[in-house]
Amino acid sequence: MLTAIGLMSGTSLDGVDVALIETDGERIGRFGPTAYRAYTGAERDLLRRALADAAPMTDRDARPGASADAEKLVTRAHAEAIEDFLQANGLSRSHIDVVGFHGQTVLHRPERKLTVQIGDGRALARTLGIPVVFDLRAADVAAGGQGAPLVPVYHRALVNMQNSDGPTVVVNIGGVANITYIDGDTLIACDTGPGNALLDDFMLRRTGEAVDRDGRAAASGRIDEEWISRALSRPFFALPPPKSLDRNDFAALTIEGMSVQDGAATLTALTAVSIAAIAQMLPKLPARWIVVGGGASNPTLMTMLGKRLAPATVVRGADLGWSGDAVEAQAFAYMAVRSLKSLPLTFPGTTGVPAALTGGVLAKP
Repeated sequence: MLTAIGLMSGTSLDGVDVALIETDGERIGRFGPTAYRAYTGAERDLLRRALADAAPMTDRDARPGASADAEKLVTRAHAEAIEDFLQANGLSRSHIDVVGFHGQTVLHRPERKLTVQIGDGRALARTLGIPVVFDLRAADVAAGGQGAPLVPVYHRALVNMQNSDGPTVVVNIGGVANITYIDGDTLIACDTGPGNALLDDFMLRRTGEAVDRDGRAAASGRIDEEWISRALSRPFFALPPPKSLDRNDFAALTIEGMSVQDGAATLTALTAVSIAAIAQMLPKLPARWIVVGGGASNPTLMTMLGKRLAPATVVRGADLGWSGDAVEAQAFAYMAVRSLKSLPLTFPGTTGVPAALTGGVLAKP
């Protein structure tokens, strides 16, 4: 078993998740501690500018506009997150075999064989004095895959630790929502549509708050079903898995004419409806849905999912002893070890890549 730390800064732009696991790249030997390093308001503003400046990119190595400064921020924030994590948990660098570093996605256009995650993996390895595996999506996209979702292989390892009866779906709700369908050897995955991104951006514009805390605004609003029907007419929703999204693919969906409460309720419902709609595209109707990511902490969204997915069981990963918000960080620790061992990270059923494929770049201190 190797000791690995995983890092994740997702499309919600909230901060850096840190998690330690022990794994051989197949089995999970032990879950270790987790931590979180929040981005400041100024840091989030810089990342939002980098997202806007990255939109016209055609060269994945270019760093136009704010993206150069944002890359330095991402690298520094991740180094700080690990250094604080090691100190808080009494760990030395020598205890850590590898770090899995996802970076910050600023552009995802697999149809153009282009995916860009900013963050300097080599500089991070030098700063930490620990080997770092980074750039984990690029090989898949270069081979014709979607490059996302990237963590289904870890979801499978988690589900295999449970006593599952019938097909299970793991739902990860970050800025974008995605699912992993697991039924024996069958592994299928895709993005389903907006997760928290549209809602978070709406709340920030209208209230100055970056999230709908505990789903309170949505809980008191009215869902505009006609608006949802128009949104679901977009071609993406009719595509079968595998498929993936850029965080801003649905940014043009405007909802500004609604009150804060009605807008929050409608955007939350869009996330729930688009997740539930994927059930009809799977080989069998899942018996259980396990929700992880930031969306699992939104009780209004969880209630909507429960109603849309009934009679299937809907539970939070945290209720099963999983690490809730840290699942993706754990996944990148797991995949870093798989990368070291040249084990597959992506599969035809998860990203559409022609054959199971490993990935990642190893940076040594």
